[in-house]
Amino acid sequence: MKSKFIVQNLLVAFLSLVFLNVFAQEKTITDTVSISVNQLLNPEPVKKLKRNTISVNITNPSLVSTKFLTVGYERILTSNQSFMVQMGSFSIPRFTESISDSLELNTDYKDKGFHASVDYRFYLKKENKYGAPRGIYIGPYYAYNYLNREVDWFLDGTNFNGTVNTNFKLNIHAIGFQIGYQFVFWDRVSLDLTAAGPGLGVYNLKTEINTTLSPDEESEFFDKLYEYLEEHLPGYDKVIDAGEFKRTGNFNTVDVAYRYGFRLGYRF
Repeated sequence: MKSKFIVQNLLVAFLSLVFLNVFAQEKTITDTVSISVNQLLNPEPVKKLKRNTISVNITNPSLVSTKFLTVGYERILTSNQSFMVQMGSFSIPRFTESISDSLELNTDYKDKGFHASVDYRFYLKKENKYGAPRGIYIGPYYAYNYLNREVDWFLDGTNFNGTVNTNFKLNIHAIGFQIGYQFVFWDRVSLDLTAAGPGLGVYNLKTEINTTLSPDEESEFFDKLYEYLEEHLPGYDKVIDAGEFKRTGNFNTVDVAYRYGFRLGYRF
């Protein structure tokens, strides 16, 4: 009898374990099915990758001229590569100072300028924690700048007096290699720093001068004008050497070019 009682107890315990195990498995399956159905009915939103950035150059207007303003568009191509295009107006500081005590600027002032550039960027995977467009980047660039500036100079001196009209057309083609770093804040705002961009530039300058000065007066005027433009017109001394200034001419040269700046952008 005692053996029969022990067997019955063991059987009851075994059946109880089996029942509990089956119940637990059913509950797990039910919970899993419930979670899967909830995920299907209420899926978590997928974070959209922002591949586009619109930016403006904030360096040139503050340091060069308020008329030197460019807008850029950057497109992410792969996880670590992008392509950027920039376009806008190009200018340099206005000629607001006198060349000398005898040469003053007239109020008649015309200025036209254009800038366009493209660059391809490689964001360094080993150096950056995140993919493009965050972190350190390197890559080639091409830039084109055009400036047409027409100014009337009022001459009032002991040796000459009158008005001289000058028209300068400057074309600069530059190609080079740049390195920079782009910050991204709140996944929307970008701050792009081009730290260094050395390159090679092709400079072309066309000059037209209309004046009724005598040859001696022109020579004195051109000498003073050259010194002034060398200081105020970027690339001028690269194209024209001292003593080579002419009434009308077309000058070309190849020299060093450079690129740097800050850009503030919005990602979408």
